[in-house]
Amino acid sequence: MMLEATLTKMHRLKLHGMARGLEEQTRQAVYGDLSFEERLGLLVDREMTERDNRKLANLLKGAKLRHASACPEDIDFRTPRGLSKDAVLSLCQNSWITTRQNVIITGPTGSGKTFLACALGVSACRAGMSTYYQRLPRLLQELHIARADGTYGKMLARLAKYAVLIIDDWGLAKLTDRERRDILEVLEDRHNISSTIISSQIPMEKWHDLIGDPTIADAVLDRLIHNAHTITMNAKDSMRKILAKKD
Repeated sequence: MMLEATLTKMHRLKLHGMARGLEEQTRQAVYGDLSFEERLGLLVDREMTERDNRKLANLLKGAKLRHASACPEDIDFRTPRGLSKDAVLSLCQNSWITTRQNVIITGPTGSGKTFLACALGVSACRAGMSTYYQRLPRLLQELHIARADGTYGKMLARLAKYAVLIIDDWGLAKLTDRERRDILEVLEDRHNISSTIISSQIPMEKWHDLIGDPTIADAVLDRLIHNAHTITMNAKDSMRKILAKKD
């Protein structure tokens, strides 16, 4: 009866990991050889592990990564595509996020830009940092809808709160006046506060023309490029084709 009462209180206190650990300890005789301090330590460790796992699962779910399983450990450094292992592994330490820097990944279609961006996003989530992925065309569409229904300010505030914002498919089409102003608003709110990852098929030297208005283009690029780590990928063959051949 005392055990059941203790388990009930643990669940009421939301100590679900400790409750499950206590149930395991009562079922397995091996724990009887441990001291009270050792058993208590194991229960605390179990609670911390389960909380960390729940937090990571929630961060990954909220990130909505295109490749949710794109672990840093799975990045392919063997296929020649101009990818520096030292540079990427350094980014996976996440110090660029704590120092509020950006990452810009460019390269041809199929070179693995999105996977790499998502792997950096997973690394950020593992470190407990909120992350959000969105393709630029969809992001611009959502901002347009937010303007129409009166939630524009709330959406900008939400985007500003993410420690890492991943914007994929940057520069697929030339921006309209409203779109470039929307992007400037997003980046202005995040400048020197949080970090942004940009993935694009278009080389950076062409971004100014894609944005359009010279004044706004200068402002956008100033907030993106000057404190950014740049990765230029130059794969000769699409990674999709290479993976298909392996299968």
